[in-house]
Amino acid sequence: MAKKDYYEVLGVEKDADDNQVKKAYRKKAMKYHPDQNPDNKEAEDKFKEAAEAYDVLSDGNKRARYDQMGHRAFEQGGGGFSGGAGGMTMEDIMDQFGGMFGGGASGGGGGSFFGGGGGARRQPRGERGSNLRIKVALTLEEIATGVTKRIKVKRQTQCGTCDGSGAKDSSSVSTCTTCGGAGVVRQVRSTFLGQMATTTSCPTCTGSGKMIKANCLNCKGEGRVYEEDTIEVNVPAGVEEGQQLSMRGKGNSGRRGGPSGDLLINIEEKEHESLQRDGQKLIFDLHLNFADAALGTSVEVPTITGKVKIKIPPGTQSGKIFRLRGKGLPALQAYGTGDQLIHVNLWTPKNLTKEETTLLEQMRDMENFKPKLEKGDKGFFERMKEYFS
Repeated sequence: MAKKDYYEVLGVEKDADDNQVKKAYRKKAMKYHPDQNPDNKEAEDKFKEAAEAYDVLSDGNKRARYDQMGHRAFEQGGGGFSGGAGGMTMEDIMDQFGGMFGGGASGGGGGSFFGGGGGARRQPRGERGSNLRIKVALTLEEIATGVTKRIKVKRQTQCGTCDGSGAKDSSSVSTCTTCGGAGVVRQVRSTFLGQMATTTSCPTCTGSGKMIKANCLNCKGEGRVYEEDTIEVNVPAGVEEGQQLSMRGKGNSGRRGGPSGDLLINIEEKEHESLQRDGQKLIFDLHLNFADAALGTSVEVPTITGKVKIKIPPGTQSGKIFRLRGKGLPALQAYGTGDQLIHVNLWTPKNLTKEETTLLEQMRDMENFKPKLEKGDKGFFERMKEYFS
């Protein structure tokens, strides 16, 4: 089943500012919060849906990618890109957004989103890992078809000796005395909506719920070690220079069981030896000598799928543009492929022999060699209009 548009989910316009997005999310979250709708699967789904939409639209980078690529920017599976809140659990939502509107599931000891009880106990979680940024340089041929790249990345991964706990052994771990092992600390305050509970990560144990007396000798208590990892990146066809894509959970591992950060991939385009890119269009400058332009000829021109032969009719003028339908680049989030434009340039020789000079001097005074714009010939502005159409 296709996902709903995130703007539609929150009920905001595409030009909504951050405050409007936040207010719309709070309204949806309060309406469909599990504490208000116990054992209501439909309300829970709408609550998750709103959280997913807010996760994307409240983040400038994610929102820009969504506006450009839609849900495809955050598809998961098969090494694909992700970056939204797709697949978020209730725990993830409470972790990420609970504090902004008064907490989510209770962190133990009574009190919930609306001041009542009944919230599920939050499981302790460690500190989230940081994001990593890399650059991927692509040829036009790779951009045209999409490509899978195997990239070596040096990143923090979970320590194999302590399984990410950071402790020397099980006897070196005790329950955090600040949060009682919950991983969070809570405060209840009165507002015009009633009592609101704010849940934040425990500052003592950074959300793990545990205290370590003796550190792991391999990772020195960090729970992570630096390793070189090979990651398979599936780049979709039609990406452009400067675009940023992300792979969720492929950044640095979190501390003490915390979730991993994301891997952010910045796209670079390698310069092509013959072709230039203009959006979905590809441009090729064809240089013809005077004889071929006057008499007509057939020439081979390069495309991203190989050379093709085109016919140059007699009397072709410099500045003429030929169009090869469907020989450009695909759109990232739409059907169809751009065209390749062949821009004709008249090549003028610089060093002439005495015989060539004599022949050209004779032709210069002939009536047929005097410039004249015939009916149907296109001037500069008409050619430019054709080029940009």
